[in-house]
Amino acid sequence: MSSKNKIEDARREYADWCSAVGIDNVGKLNSVLADGQAIRLINLCEARQERKYAEIANQIFWHKKKTRIVMMSGPSSSGKTSSSLRIAQQCQVLGISPKVIELDNYFVDREHTPKDDKGEYDFESLGAMNVELLNENLNDLIAGKEVVIPKFDFKAGKTVFDESRRMKLEENDMLFMEGIHALNPALTPNVDRDRIYNIYISALSALPGGTKVHGSTTDKRLLRRIVRDNRVRGISPEETIMRWPSVRRGETNNIFPYEENARVVFNSSTLYDLPLLKYYADPLLYGITEASPVYEKARRLIAFTEPFIALKPAEIAAIPPTSIMREFIGGQTL
Repeated sequence: MSSKNKIEDARREYADWCSAVGIDNVGKLNSVLADGQAIRLINLCEARQERKYAEIANQIFWHKKKTRIVMMSGPSSSGKTSSSLRIAQQCQVLGISPKVIELDNYFVDREHTPKDDKGEYDFESLGAMNVELLNENLNDLIAGKEVVIPKFDFKAGKTVFDESRRMKLEENDMLFMEGIHALNPALTPNVDRDRIYNIYISALSALPGGTKVHGSTTDKRLLRRIVRDNRVRGISPEETIMRWPSVRRGETNNIFPYEENARVVFNSSTLYDLPLLKYYADPLLYGITEASPVYEKARRLIAFTEPFIALKPAEIAAIPPTSIMREFIGGQTL
């Protein structure tokens, strides 16, 4: 089965679940919220996510005699960090000990970084990754050898080797890696593919119906990013929207072409995510003036959330600290 089928299957399975719980369109969702049932809905959605994490962990467990590396990728603001941590946690329940390798530490030294057509460093290119060192380290770890995991000094643009970063895979250990190139076989050309379990994570659409408001995964992810960037990095909504086309190009070039390599697709959408994002994003978007080059896009995003009833602060407070959505609004304790 191709990944496109897996993605469509994930969409269909989620739509079937929405129907099963009686919330298969925006009107029904709003009725639940208007009836004061938001916290019940949040708990239901979180229980479903937990079940999905456990199902993926079970699959990894049944492949553990062969698989030693779990590699995860997906487009921006899909909740990859939270999802990878929760899947790793569920693996621990099954006796698997996760060890994390951060792909960002495998950049080539700055002078070897490729440049784009504007003459700027292209850090999203596969050519920016030290593929040779990564493959050497992975094969040594699979063979039971001890290796020193590099640390990339972003300020100096150099790879640093620190003896304190030694790693060895014991019998029940498994490597967890997450990054934009994680599903690209060219990242690990010298590693046995049977040793790698690939997961694709994306906030796939839900709630079919007369409007497309819940049908755009792109706009939903953009709203997530606007909220997170403003909270964590102090980046204005205007800046985030202006950068979005570049982010999308990176996804088109480096992520979407390799979706078919995923063994499993995880849908990080929840039924309450747009009512939640409306609460946080609308005030930020209304702050973008007509003089801004992204004013029209901001208004379209406001229109995107307009059909939804926003969650109330007391309802938002009920979102557990382990939720994917806490990655964007804050308060996560993973």
